[in-house]
Amino acid sequence: MLELTFESGTVRLDGDVPPGLPGVERDDRSKSARAPAYRYAELRAAVANSGVDYADRVLDTDSLSLSTTYDLREYQQAALSAWREAGDRGCLELPTGSGKTVVGIAAMVALDTPTLVVVPTIDLLEQWQRELEREFDRPIGRLGGGEQRVESVTVATYDSAYLRADELGDRFGLVVFDEVHHLGGEGYRDIARLLAAPARMGLTATFERPDGAHEVVEELVGPLVYDLSVDELAGDHLADYDIKRVEVELTDDERERYEAEQGTFTDYLKRSNIQLRSGSDYQELVKRSGTDPAAREALLAKQRAREVMMNARRKVDRLADILDRHRDDRVIVFTAYTDLVYRLSERFLLPAITHETGASERREILERFRDGTYSRVVTANVLDEGVDVPDANVAVVLSGSGSEREFTQRLGRVLRPKVDGGRALLYELVTEATAEERVARRRR
Repeated sequence: MLELTFESGTVRLDGDVPPGLPGVERDDRSKSARAPAYRYAELRAAVANSGVDYADRVLDTDSLSLSTTYDLREYQQAALSAWREAGDRGCLELPTGSGKTVVGIAAMVALDTPTLVVVPTIDLLEQWQRELEREFDRPIGRLGGGEQRVESVTVATYDSAYLRADELGDRFGLVVFDEVHHLGGEGYRDIARLLAAPARMGLTATFERPDGAHEVVEELVGPLVYDLSVDELAGDHLADYDIKRVEVELTDDERERYEAEQGTFTDYLKRSNIQLRSGSDYQELVKRSGTDPAAREALLAKQRAREVMMNARRKVDRLADILDRHRDDRVIVFTAYTDLVYRLSERFLLPAITHETGASERREILERFRDGTYSRVVTANVLDEGVDVPDANVAVVLSGSGSEREFTQRLGRVLRPKVDGGRALLYELVTEATAEERVARRRR
């Protein structure tokens, strides 16, 4: 008889192993055969079809009798159905604010199996924990933020899950990866590789990664099985919205500095016959800078040019106009630089949230934003994802990257349905005749 067991992030096969099983290799040290744990579902199906007698002891799980009070919206039910039809594997791309958590909970109820939810931030960890405690009458495990408690339903940060994946690999039948694009990171991939959970769901607002690592996510979690754009939900389940691009000029001094620094960068590319067609090309340039002083100086010049472009003085002047125009609205201002956050906070008396802001202070600021004590807040990146941001109706992107993911996340912060049926508005401040203008045009 063939016996399947879980051992240190692998599926171990002892006994009569039929040939041609997916992912299986001989392990001479243990006199057994092994396959990566993430291939368990595929392996289990192949063994069942092989005709051999076998005992499957990989998972140590029981049914949970989970139930939910959520009534899925039509698109949420469609997403869940697509995932189930794909064999309970795959990724769902839904806009920020559309209720991805609800779909994840519905999957947990449908499968009624121990579940691990993996999230990128402590804020998301706490949000999922609160939601699951509210929905399910049972203890919810937590791995991260100073706690290490495993239950049949557990929420873990990517970092904690990475550290404990091999020992938790047989405890869960379903794993839900929130903000699944993080799984494309080199280290985090081992979380999915070491878990045997046959059912896998990835949730994200933007599935594709510019570095192509979404292909790894497809292998470890499953392909994109359902996607819905902001425009498809706007007006029904999300607020209608407008995007206004406001172009500003550099001052003469800023223009001189920008052209000089940008010229240093482009001159190096020409001399070295380097063409930047993709993110991988840029990574090669970064690697070269480790041994080539000229390449390093070119990259530093590029960064200095970016800082001039992103922090243009007239952007701040236009922000003053926007804040005055929307004095009765709820406004979130996004920037790429922490020092700019503090400058804006001081000039306009805005509550500031950066990576330096403690968790308790951040919660207090957001709660005051929620209850109307504050009507505006300024932040550097940390509210892009993984934070339960109260309703706002105006966002101002003062500086940002060319990332489609970042732009979508920021737009999503103002797309919650409005009680008065009003439209959301996002201002994108762009510096004329710079790389920022080209990136914004390409993204739109």
